[in-house]
Amino acid sequence: MTQPISTPLLRVYMQIFKAVTAALPINWPKEFRGTGSTEQLLQHIVSSGNPKVLLVSDQNLLDVGVVQPIQTKLQELGCETKLFSEITPDPPMQQIEHGVNTLHEFGAVAVLAVGGGSVIDAAKLIAARALNTKPVQKMTGLFKVTKGTLPLYVIPTTAGTGSEVTIAAVVSDTQAQRKLAVIDHRLMPSAMALDANIMLGLPPAITAATGMDALTHAVEAYISRNATSTTSEQSLTAAQAILSNLPAAFENGKDTEARQAMAEASMFAGKAFTIAGVGYVHAIAHNLGARYHIPHGLANAMVMPYVLSASISHCSKRLAELARTCGVSDDKDDMKAGLAFIDHISELNHTFNIPLKIEQLKREDIPAIAKAARQEARFTYAVPRYFSQQEMCSLLELMLP
Repeated sequence: MTQPISTPLLRVYMQIFKAVTAALPINWPKEFRGTGSTEQLLQHIVSSGNPKVLLVSDQNLLDVGVVQPIQTKLQELGCETKLFSEITPDPPMQQIEHGVNTLHEFGAVAVLAVGGGSVIDAAKLIAARALNTKPVQKMTGLFKVTKGTLPLYVIPTTAGTGSEVTIAAVVSDTQAQRKLAVIDHRLMPSAMALDANIMLGLPPAITAATGMDALTHAVEAYISRNATSTTSEQSLTAAQAILSNLPAAFENGKDTEARQAMAEASMFAGKAFTIAGVGYVHAIAHNLGARYHIPHGLANAMVMPYVLSASISHCSKRLAELARTCGVSDDKDDMKAGLAFIDHISELNHTFNIPLKIEQLKREDIPAIAKAARQEARFTYAVPRYFSQQEMCSLLELMLP
């Protein structure tokens, strides 16, 4: 039986991992922001010399009329396009392969993603597979996209995942009921448009879930032991903007100012966790999504208060700083301020009609979920404290319906 890795050894490893991450040659995307930024991005794609583009999206966005104007505008600018709209939430590897086949048949030289996190992640992997002959499964893990990607452009339709500025893409292994991550700095998109107008029709429930996803990124990056001064500033900026604007965007989906603030906050949170990483909230949420098909942002929102409560003894100062910066608490006692921040997250969940418990969770699944979440976090996330199997099972039991 393999002996567990000691926490001190994990800490040393994560310090090395932090140094490696900080040294990565990350080329952040060219940014187009605000009203009209979508058209600016499309003009940039054409002027960059891309005569044929694969447009990756999903059927829902096609049905509500978000995709067609973008495709039409590209064609007016002289760019041939091929639409690939098969992407579903938590896309399986088979969808990536279908997309690659479509790309090659059409002869696309670049990829444009119009959608949320699942669409952007799928587009990243399609763009990578176009140049790398090995299957997606062989690229999972760290730095295996050896031949880079085709030029990739993104127009996020949700303010949550931050995928437009991350070096990761998540794909589902449906047979094993798990999610796999491809992590490589070469997955970073070339350019993006953060356009609130694209997000105006987003339903309240999706607005809330994706917004809480962005908040999870900001919080987990801030309490990470791999946080830097830059990621901490980005996390605080993002968290403050989200707590100020998400309720308004939820209440009034046509609030362009709140939508734009959320789009930019999601981007800042994405930049923060690209360097600092995330934590157990994501590790658990990924496994809940793979096993029960719970949308990722919703899973993060439900899990976050439990994980933070279990971790607060090791990160009360950082949670207190979040609370004070965001105007949640001015208590000088770190533990009290940190607890107030967690309570505020729970109150937001209530406001957004996000359940307190996870209805799909089965007691008999808990040991497997706990084991998978711990394996994901180990050697990957610089969490404030590492949980034992028993501690993780006890934590998950709190979430039972």
